[in-house]
Order: sequence, then C-alpha cells, then structure tokens
Amino acid sequence: MNPPQRDGENSAIAPSLPAVAAAPVPAVGGPTSAAPVDGAPVPVPAVVPAAATAVVWPDDLYSQRACAWPRRVRKQGPVRMISPEEVPGWIVYEDERLLVVNKPGDVVCHPSKAGPWSSLVGALREYAQLATVHLVFRLDRETSGVIVLAKDARMASRLQVAMQERRVGKSYWAILTGELAAPISVDQPLGDDVHSVVFMKSAVVAVGEGQAAVTHFTPIARAGGFTLARVVTETGRKHQIRAHAQWLGHSLVGDKIYGPDARLYLDFVDHGWTEALATRLWLPRQALHCASIDLRAAGLTQVFTAPLATDLREFCRAHGLEWPVSTETAGAF
Repeated sequence: MNPPQRDGENSAIAPSLPAVAAAPVPAVGGPTSAAPVDGAPVPVPAVVPAAATAVVWPDDLYSQRACAWPRRVRKQGPVRMISPEEVPGWIVYEDERLLVVNKPGDVVCHPSKAGPWSSLVGALREYAQLATVHLVFRLDRETSGVIVLAKDARMASRLQVAMQERRVGKSYWAILTGELAAPISVDQPLGDDVHSVVFMKSAVVAVGEGQAAVTHFTPIARAGGFTLARVVTETGRKHQIRAHAQWLGHSLVGDKIYGPDARLYLDFVDHGWTEALATRLWLPRQALHCASIDLRAAGLTQVFTAPLATDLREFCRAHGLEWPVSTETAGAF
C-alpha cells in the first residue's frame, strides 16, 4: 500500500518544532505580561538562557507533538488512481436517487487535486454522468465496505439528517489483536489525543472534555491471538471504533495510528509499506469493514450489505478465524 496522498505537506504529520536558540527574555511582569487580546493576557515564553536549545512554554502539552507548524514540505506521494473498469464491480445498489457501493480499502472518499479518478466521489460522478453526487457519510481511506451516496440534494439532506438523529444503523467487521473473551460495550467520550505524536489522533478523555461515544464489540471468532468481532456504533465520532478498540487493549490489526505505536504511521508516510511495518502490523491497512447500512428508520426500505473484504477473509483463513456464512453472501450479521 502506498503512503497517504498529500499536496506539498500533511498537517497531521508535520514534525515537532525544531531546536531554536533563544536569547534571554526580560522578566517584566512574568509569563503573562504581553498585551491582552479580548481582555485576556497572552502567555509569552518563559526566560530561557542564551545557551538553551529550545523555547520553553509554560504548561505546554504540544511541544512534543507532530504539529502543523512548521510545514513539512514534501513531494506529492503516489496516488491510487481508479480505472473506469473497476467501478461497476463496486456497485451494490443503484436507482434514480441512490448509489450504494462497496468501497475497497485503498480508495479515498473525497475528491483530490489528482482529478476525478483519484477518489471515490470523483469516480462515481464520472460513472453516473452527474455534475454532483453527495456523500452521505465517509469511511477512512483504509476502511472498506458499504458507502451510500445520494444523486440529488434533497435525498442527501434527508439521509444526513437521519444520520445526525441516529436513525441509520451501521455495523462493521473488525479484526482485533488479542482474544476478546466476551461482548463488551464501550461508553467513553472521545477527544483529541494531546499526548500523541500524530496530531489527528483521538483518545478516550475525561467526562465533560470530549464528545459522547458508544461502541459495542461482539466476538464472533477467536484464534491465534486475534478476534473477528462484530462492531455496532451508536455514535459517529472521528476514528471511534479504532480509538475505543485501543482503549480496550484490542487495537485493530494493521492500524498504524491506534496500533502498537503511532510513530509507525509517520514511518509509513516517509517510507511506505516496509517489511519492518509488516512485522508489527500484519496487514498493510486497518482491518475494518463496514458490513451493513440500515436505512429503514430513515424512511427507506433497504438494508445494504457487503461481504467481508477479500484481504480480511484471507487473513482470517490464515489465522484460523471462522466467520458466519452470511459474510460470504450478504455481509449481514
């Protein structure tokens, strides 16, 4: 698998601030002596000897993070281009208002500067010969499975409101590290992981500091130190399943950010998929697949499904994980 696409830089993976020699700062008024903004004093750097190697900020949680400044200038990485011949094989359902597809685990959803055939939305717009198709919800690039798009704005708005009101049912397959002994529900809020070297990473946070998030994990098969689990979400937070799986101590197989070490993601960005990464992650993408989308509570009659992706089935076979027949036929649970 190729590193993530980027246009010049990737703000989620830029390095920490470089070492900077700092001259002494006059101790006038202490660390909050700068001119106020909107009535509040602005922190200024603490006094640092001239021989120091970095500017020190009081109560700084961010100095060790891979942050968005300074910019990390890089050449455009390889782009996964979609061929027109691939798209018909992805179609799960189509009518005059809906387009439902089974997304591969190496395709980005949103349009990029590399043209329409570099993203799912662009390729489907070309396939349907429409000026616009509306993505009702997205999946991460490395997550495979069912995605629903609307062909007109009214249907898109209807389904997006249903998503916000939690009237759309979604279920997933996930391959977890470790053997999950029994079903478990995680009701833990999620927010920014301010201690991670990857800026976009989420984590379980204290109550009141993040957004409510609820995920249900049900083990279906266990073998060889892995678990094939059914996952149902009640909320739709960023990286919710991945962050909750890590909090449980059962990270997804192949997860570069929420796996054994988030710095593996930075290695992947710099060097692509390597043998060293394969040794620690087992799969070149996170083992997560959206298996079903239930729109009946949203006023439609359909439940759209997609069978477990081929690469995930092969992993299950290789590690003795048996899955229900329904994953082969309809993707439902």
